[in-house]
Amino acid sequence: MQANAKEAKLPPVKKGKKNFSVFPFVNGLFFLLFCLFILVPLWKVLVDSLDLTTGYGMKLWPENFGLAGYQSVFSNPTLLRPLMISVVTTVAGTFLGLFLSTVGAYVLIQWDMPGRNFFAGIMLFTMIFQGGMIPTYLLVNKLGLLNTYWSVVLPGAINVFNMIIMRTSFQGLPVELNESAYIDGANDLQILWKIVLPLSKPILATMVLFYAVAHWNGYVHAMLYFTDKNMYPIQLYVRSLVLSGMTEMTSLSMELTTGADAFNVAQRSIQYGVIIAATLPILLIYPFISKYFEKGVMIGSLKG
Repeated sequence: MQANAKEAKLPPVKKGKKNFSVFPFVNGLFFLLFCLFILVPLWKVLVDSLDLTTGYGMKLWPENFGLAGYQSVFSNPTLLRPLMISVVTTVAGTFLGLFLSTVGAYVLIQWDMPGRNFFAGIMLFTMIFQGGMIPTYLLVNKLGLLNTYWSVVLPGAINVFNMIIMRTSFQGLPVELNESAYIDGANDLQILWKIVLPLSKPILATMVLFYAVAHWNGYVHAMLYFTDKNMYPIQLYVRSLVLSGMTEMTSLSMELTTGADAFNVAQRSIQYGVIIAATLPILLIYPFISKYFEKGVMIGSLKG
């Protein structure tokens, strides 16, 4: 019987044809169009910043290549000062937000801490219900922070949503690591510094990007709390240039350039050069943390 069973051959399994699905095609087409909506305007701004001609229109390459706009942007304190202010406030706000989010998330995963759920509920309440613009302005005014750089750093020092993401990441770490560290005599601070943080590089990189983008692109706090134009960050300065129209842009070009090409440089290269200078730093940061970013943003998601 066994020999007959071995000799018996099962009929070959016919592979069925894969059914064509429309969803992957539509999904790919949608994301392609979405990328074009983002990349095409950015490419146009980049090309116009390198083009010294006066004609307006969509171009794939600069007709008259030149770096006069960028030379004016990075050599004149009128535009260089807002750029440096944005760099300083972004770095300070990012490190402060990362520190507070890390400490807050680590505290909330201490299961034996009294009132842990109460404090977590208060933080969630502040994420849903906020004081609003006017109460925040009155608070900043009472603290004497108007016309100081702390007024753009402290109001956004911590983001509850980011802290919850970090808490979810910390909860995913094996509990046995903490228990082993406690047995070896380590305290909570040593566990955080030597165990939790080294194992949480993806979420730390993600939080750095989130806070950096928020502080770099933000201009509302500076618009509310700064009355001195010398304290304007680059985003608020670009906003003022865009809203002021051609008059201020032309006067700015006369200050930055001399000669017959001053007007051309003003209308094209300087305006778009400032926009590229305001966008490029964040784009340069992403390649260094991209390998951690995807893993960090997928924390807590369902794996199929």
